[in-house]
Formats: sequence, C-alpha cells, structure tokens
Amino acid sequence: MTTHHDSHSAPDQDAPNQDARDQDATEDDDGQAVRREADAAESSRANRHWWDRNADEYQDEHGSFLGDARFTWCPEGLDEAEARLLGDPAALRGRSVLEIGAGAAQCSRWLAAQGARPVALDLSHRQLQHSLRIDQDLGLTPVPLVQADATVLPFADASFDLACSAYGAVPFAADTALLMREVRRVLRPGGRWVFSVTHPIRWAFPDEPGPEGLTALSSYFDRTPYVEQDEQGRAVYVEHHRTLGDRVRELTSAGFRLVDLVEPEWPDGLTQEWGGWSPLRGRHLPGTAVFVTVAD
Repeated sequence: MTTHHDSHSAPDQDAPNQDARDQDATEDDDGQAVRREADAAESSRANRHWWDRNADEYQDEHGSFLGDARFTWCPEGLDEAEARLLGDPAALRGRSVLEIGAGAAQCSRWLAAQGARPVALDLSHRQLQHSLRIDQDLGLTPVPLVQADATVLPFADASFDLACSAYGAVPFAADTALLMREVRRVLRPGGRWVFSVTHPIRWAFPDEPGPEGLTALSSYFDRTPYVEQDEQGRAVYVEHHRTLGDRVRELTSAGFRLVDLVEPEWPDGLTQEWGGWSPLRGRHLPGTAVFVTVAD
C-alpha cells in the first residue's frame, strides 16, 4: 500500500479563492505543491523517482502497520483475511494474482501464504528491493517481481485469474482509463479486479488530520492533478483525481462489472494517524474507496 502523506493538499494555482487556500500550500524538500496539468510521461517519471527516493523512509514509517505478510487495504486497517474482497482465502490456492503498485509486496506475500501464485509489479525499483529484503529476512522464497508502468503491463492477454492493488498505481497514473483496459486485458473472464484508492470526496478537503481537514475548500469536480514540483517547475510527485462516476465509467468501458464499493469506517481503538487519515476525520468522512469488480 503506497499512500503519500501530503497528497492533494495544495491550492489551485488559478483559483479565484486563492487567498483562502494559500494556507494549504506546502513547501517541503521537493519544492512547492500546486494544482496543474501533468501528462502521463511526466507523472510516471516523477512518481518513479519519488518512490525510489522515499521508499526507505516509507517502509520505516509504515512497515509495522502494514506487516511483512499482511494484506491491508487502507489506513483504516481493512484486512483481506476478514474482508474477503478477492473471495474465500481457501479458494485462492493455485490462483495466479497480479498485485499492481505492490510496494514491498506485503499483500503478495499474504497471497502466497494462502497458496496463490502472486506476481508483484511496481514502478519503483527501490520499493521492490524492499520486497527482496523482507523475503530474505523471513527466509521465504522471493515473491516474483516486475518493475513496470501499470498502464503498459508486460504480460500476455488472459495471464491472471485475479488482480489487486492497495493504494498502488491507480492514484498516480494520468490515464487510468488505459490502466483499467490493461488490467482487463491480462485478466481471464470472470476474474476479479479489486483496488483501493483515496475516497474521491477527500479531494474537496485539505489533507490534514485535525479539524481543518473537515472543511471543504476545493471543488470535488476539479480533476486538476496535485503536483509537487521543484524550483524549476519540474514535477517530482503527481497524484490524479477522478470522481466516483469517472471511476465507474472507466471500469465499465474497460469491460468490468462493479459488484461492490466498500467505504471502510474508522475502527474503534485505532488511534494511529497516517497523513490526513485520523480518528477525527474517519468519524466524519470516508477516507478510502475499495472498488470490487469482475471481468466480463
């Protein structure tokens, strides 16, 4: 699961309410956060470099929450062992599964423990190196790894029984309609494609865990990407927003049937904050949307 802690908190560069939203602009080591267009090539290049640079810190900060071989869908802690969004765990044995945006392949490791045959794909070489490290530390047979862009999957048609992604790839791709078509291409008919993303409604709110994160300051319908850029204006990190309707249309156009949309509630007893996710916001706003689909 690869969620970026500062996502989409920046103001729109040309927004008429700029003064009210300046407080949400961020200055960090990578430069300024803005809202501007970013095409597929710029998004892919920026995000590959960002995750290569930040993979070590990300795994240090979130590794204990994610676990080495646990399938966690979201910061709310929804666990596949109980949620069964991919089906009965006992039925995973022998199934070929593609994990997209796998990070350190924690989800794939859980799938392998159920007897599935996972392949973990990620854009970041450094994230995949962490997968090898974990397997070596645990004395496990390494999860098969592939470094590739999710919009250009290097697999033959109908190669997999299932596909999944826990906050990986989908938020970072400029052309998610193409991504959906690629996933459908490599799935066999009847295969499930299940993925989690930041709930689209969150894009209207500052990405802050406290009370300031409960007031909508942006338009839900503004699809302008969130971009962190350096002093030369070059993107170093990009996220893309789609509304719920956009997602459903992308999926159905690609040949998927939506069978469930899961909005995990914040669980009692979970006090840990993760970027803009917190008990306070979780009580008021959905933080995650999990799309459960079947390939027609």
